[in-house]
Amino acid sequence: MENSRREFIRKTTLGAAAISLGGVFTGISAKSYGRIIGANERIRVSVAGVNSRGTALAANFARQPDCEVVHIVDVDSRAIVQCTKKVLERQDKTPEGIKDIRRSLDSKEVDALVVAMPDHWHAPAALMAMKAGKDVYLEKPCSHSPREGEILVEAAAKYKRVLQMGNQRRTWPNVAEAIREVKSGAIGRPYFGKSWYTNNRGPIGTGKETAVPEWLDWDLWQGPAPRKNYRDNIVHYNWHWFWHWGTGEALNNGTHMVDLLRWGFGVDFPVRVSSNGGRFHYRDDWETPDTQVISMDFAEGISMTWEGRSCNGKHVEGSSVGAMFFGEEGTLFIPGGDEYTIFDKQNKIVKEVKSQVKTDPRDPANPAELLDGFHIRNFFDGIRKGTPLASDIDSGHKSTLLVQLGNIAQRTGRSLQVNPKNGHILNDREAMKLWTRDYEKGWEMKD
Repeated sequence: MENSRREFIRKTTLGAAAISLGGVFTGISAKSYGRIIGANERIRVSVAGVNSRGTALAANFARQPDCEVVHIVDVDSRAIVQCTKKVLERQDKTPEGIKDIRRSLDSKEVDALVVAMPDHWHAPAALMAMKAGKDVYLEKPCSHSPREGEILVEAAAKYKRVLQMGNQRRTWPNVAEAIREVKSGAIGRPYFGKSWYTNNRGPIGTGKETAVPEWLDWDLWQGPAPRKNYRDNIVHYNWHWFWHWGTGEALNNGTHMVDLLRWGFGVDFPVRVSSNGGRFHYRDDWETPDTQVISMDFAEGISMTWEGRSCNGKHVEGSSVGAMFFGEEGTLFIPGGDEYTIFDKQNKIVKEVKSQVKTDPRDPANPAELLDGFHIRNFFDGIRKGTPLASDIDSGHKSTLLVQLGNIAQRTGRSLQVNPKNGHILNDREAMKLWTRDYEKGWEMKD
């Protein structure tokens, strides 16, 4: 019965574009539409990790007329309550709150898993889901270490699951048009790319070991990561700045902009990567760089950079985030929203495309809900019709790897020579030790 239902979902097309896009832009009520769409036609999702970004994703999935959020998974009991309230603004049926993701994945009620957990959980959760026969919508970065990304690429092929990474700009209409402009020669031959992210993040202080709050399952929060005692400055957001669980600003926000550059240039793996920077602004427990410049060179005669400033939010080109392509005949600029500008060699604007949808790149939870609906629709089309994904795991891994290599260069203090065929680091055993990570016993990633 379950297999036939899955096949039905894959073969079903819901017809009119109004169903696909109406819930995204026209304000069509997902609740009202859901009443007339058969239950067997809905994709049932479990959303894992809902303290911040996950709640926004849960609400966005719930607003899709052909989707039902059936499980909300989190180790923080408060987050489940808050997310449930948001979901019920978009759908009638109350989702079940679950603490342990393994129980959700065991359920035949779940067709797909949405992963918005901390970075150290991303790849293990996605692998567990695919092994359980679920499709996966995986927030960036796809992995905590490069080997995890390789495992996901292998597993998606092995288990024949749809695995979409959350590089949402790949489905934003004007951004996609901008990339087509680059590829079609609008600025001549492009040869250099610059990307950036800026913010004014405050200090995180010096954490103190203390009792675990009653609302938190600390052991399950750590999951695949080797155990550490609870400290009061890690949960919920500051884990980003600890190598044990997080990946720094480079993978937190750099992944998006570096992905645009890699997409536009049409390159895969570099030949050389370097990184400069450090934790400069505050004296606290923050381990990853708050200031970082990653440089990547490619055999195709292309270079690109990413500049991250977590503690000085001065805009570049009037935008807190962005990507620029420099070519022989001009420059193309993509800021944080769904828009772009083309300049000639004299810096004169020759084309400017604006967006009708407002975005806030510094909103960590929900920077662009309406536009992100396109990414969800692409994910659903991949499940139902086999439509190529805008950001499949092969692409997502390659873009994630670029900034992972930057972090490895930063941590080893030297430039890396890279095999352009597979992205592996050449002739540097110390650096290759960071290709993977240690796991808590029993939580190892095994395909």
